[in-house]
Amino acid sequence: MSSVAGRMMRGSAWITGARVAINLIGFVSTLVLARILTPADFGLVALGTTILVIITAVTDMSLAQALVHHQSPEDDHFHTAWTLNACRGLALAALMGAAGHPLASLYNEPRLEWLIYALAFSVMIGGVTNPRIVLLSKQLVFWQDFLMSVSERLVAVIVSIGVALYFRSYWALVAGAVAGQFAAMLISYAILPFRPRIVWNRARELWSFSIWLTLGQAMNTVNWRFDQLLIGHYLGRSVLGAYAVGDNLAQIPTREAIAPLTHTLFPAFSRIAEDKPRLAMGYQRAQALVTAIALPVGVGFGLLAEPLVLAMMGEKWRAAIPIIQALSAVFAFQTLGSLVQPLGMATGATRNLFQRDLLMFVLRLPIIIGAMLIWGLTGLIYARVVTGLTAAVVNMTLVRRLTGLTLTVQLLANLRSLSAVSVMAAGVIAIGEQFNHHKPGLMALLTELGLRATLGAVLYVGTTLLLWQVAGRPTGPEREVVTLLSRVVLKARRVATG
Repeated sequence: MSSVAGRMMRGSAWITGARVAINLIGFVSTLVLARILTPADFGLVALGTTILVIITAVTDMSLAQALVHHQSPEDDHFHTAWTLNACRGLALAALMGAAGHPLASLYNEPRLEWLIYALAFSVMIGGVTNPRIVLLSKQLVFWQDFLMSVSERLVAVIVSIGVALYFRSYWALVAGAVAGQFAAMLISYAILPFRPRIVWNRARELWSFSIWLTLGQAMNTVNWRFDQLLIGHYLGRSVLGAYAVGDNLAQIPTREAIAPLTHTLFPAFSRIAEDKPRLAMGYQRAQALVTAIALPVGVGFGLLAEPLVLAMMGEKWRAAIPIIQALSAVFAFQTLGSLVQPLGMATGATRNLFQRDLLMFVLRLPIIIGAMLIWGLTGLIYARVVTGLTAAVVNMTLVRRLTGLTLTVQLLANLRSLSAVSVMAAGVIAIGEQFNHHKPGLMALLTELGLRATLGAVLYVGTTLLLWQVAGRPTGPEREVVTLLSRVVLKARRVATG
């Protein structure tokens, strides 16, 4: 386990570096693009990309996960994966090309047609990405993730900002995405050379694992994306732009805070999947650590949403504030059960994951549609909160089935984090009431941001450590963090002393 844990830690370090770089680059990009473009621009592109994501997910074959799960993939497995992905990319590009004009007519938006044609080209690029790159992830080697992720994001941002400054058009968002994907495809072959051949003989073997993941991914994507299609049709492009940007920003803090660990969990869980007690213990430790990090980041981001959006994006994005406030907290609380995805894949329970996705689809679809049609955007936000928290309970129930950990045991492992984030929220809300957000100046907003963020961090860390001490310093996320920091300090001292 120590060898696996060590590689997980090194992998997490690489991914952390990538995420830090990506977030810094993305932060600058968001500031510039939000100032230049309008919510309607973002709404138009969100409509096109939502259509692309849904079509892509419905036909996704989850071949990368199948290759990671396979104990000893051979060359023919990779050639088959490349062949299947390439054929899928061509078929999807043709499908989107044929659908461009009808979709533009459906939404009464002529600009959507050429936007879909451009996105169809990006599908072909993604279809020929090097499948052998998963070998490094399978071996818990993640430096390539750093190179590909940072390069893709950097190219995308440079192109997006350049096009936005010159043309001041929504095409900046599309051009950046296509350029970034093209760069990632080229780098995948540079990192791990591969000369693909058209091979089909391993298709059934790969599909036997990935079929349920494919169905689940399709169901899940439609479930969590169709609301944007409804908003674009019923509420307009500007509302869709605010909703799409708010939804995306709400996901970023939680997603980026936990990505360094969760990215390594599928291959790590796969290595101990046959040892059920060990797997249950490993899951509980990982989940508690993820939530201890995600809760303060996600909830805190929601608490800071108003001054943050007004300071960084401007008054025209005020409509995104309540979306960020509600959804960022929901995404954080969902980490109580979100690790069921790598757990289910590692144990081969992909059918159970599909059943989970199907259940959430049946529950979520009527609630979202009804709430939006009756109460508009406000109703949709409340529906997202209810269905998001329901999803967390469903995930925790599936964890119980796979590991034997009851819901009570899972919640108790996170009790200190839940208590600490409650104290943090109360303090940040109290100090926030002292500020006036009616046409505030930039310096006032930045001052408020600094004070509220500092207070929140102090309250969360202080309360967590206090509760940990009172409990007798048991094994948990606090000990994991202390151990990690001790190793970092020790290594820094060794480097400093030569």
